[in-house]
Amino acid sequence: MGLDIRYPIGLMFSLIGILVSVYGLVTGSDKALYERSLNININLIWGVFLLIFGAWMLFMAIRAKKQNK
Repeated sequence: MGLDIRYPIGLMFSLIGILVSVYGLVTGSDKALYERSLNININLIWGVFLLIFGAWMLFMAIRAKKQNK
């Protein structure tokens, strides 16, 4: 048919997840930045969640393409 919507969604979430995760890793030692979030590195946590979701969407798109062949 056409382009599976899961490809661009998966790529977008994966890229944003990588960026946010790297930012969380780089700024992990900055205590003042994470003071408002009870010293929890929220950027790293959400970056990993976004990356997992993006990878899942890409996996599902690839799996659907293989099943349709």
